[in-house]
Amino acid sequence: MPAALLPDRGVVKVAGESAEQFLNGLLTADIGKVTPDCAAFAALLTPQGKIIVDCIAVEAPPKAGGGFFLDCPRALAPSLVDKLNFYKLRAKVIIENLSESLGVLAAWGGSGGTKYGLCYADPRLPALGLRVMIPPHLARAVSESLNAELVDVKLYEAHRIALGIPRGGTDFVYGDAFPHETDMDQLNGVDFAKGCFVGQEVVSRIEHRGTARTRVVPFAYEGFAPDAGAAVTALQKTVGTLGSTNAGRGLAMLRLDRVEEAISAGTPLVSGDITLQLIKPDWARFQFPGSASSKAAASKVAG
Repeated sequence: MPAALLPDRGVVKVAGESAEQFLNGLLTADIGKVTPDCAAFAALLTPQGKIIVDCIAVEAPPKAGGGFFLDCPRALAPSLVDKLNFYKLRAKVIIENLSESLGVLAAWGGSGGTKYGLCYADPRLPALGLRVMIPPHLARAVSESLNAELVDVKLYEAHRIALGIPRGGTDFVYGDAFPHETDMDQLNGVDFAKGCFVGQEVVSRIEHRGTARTRVVPFAYEGFAPDAGAAVTALQKTVGTLGSTNAGRGLAMLRLDRVEEAISAGTPLVSGDITLQLIKPDWARFQFPGSASSKAAASKVAG
């Protein structure tokens, strides 16, 4: 089992007698379901429903002092603290950025646990494995306790990309993407039954009307990796933007209707000189590009 310290991840702690209620009124996940054994994928949104920051929320056991720990992008931890303090008002909570002392290690391809830090299953997808909040200098000791080999973070990135899991800042722009566009609705990141949270009205409307026209979609390619941020085109039109790539696999933010039109016309998706072949991940429940045209073709044959 490989394990990697994720240098881009930070930790924000929210503690106090009102911590659960406070977070539950802000984040997209039901924090009432979060326990030391069950983490939740969530996001803090703007009132317009755009993602400010996404995170994985986990609760510390009482013997470790309790409180909720948010596994979030390290670069956004200070702004997350500021945003939470903005909403704090009279809530009895203490909000701290612990990113200087705590990091996050990921381990995948095996099972087990460790006595070190906070250990929790990645709530987005079982294949992503475990995550552990620890002081970074303990990474090797934690890996050994998991019977895992400590490897370069590039291997974790390759694993994430192969599974089709988006990463903020690379596959989508914070402040400019709805949860549906980043597949949070597919990856257990939005609880539509929990009640109010910031941006809920917009996100619920997208869900119930099925109006998510843009999504991050996995693809395969051959040859040299195309550049992140490059345009994806078809039928001489821009249909999206490239994100992460690694060893023949990648992710792109695509306009699904335009991609469907291109596939129906038999026109390839390209970025520069690279042709992209879309791959539907097992977890995707939305209308994947190409499936509608495939059904239409099958219907014509049957007729």
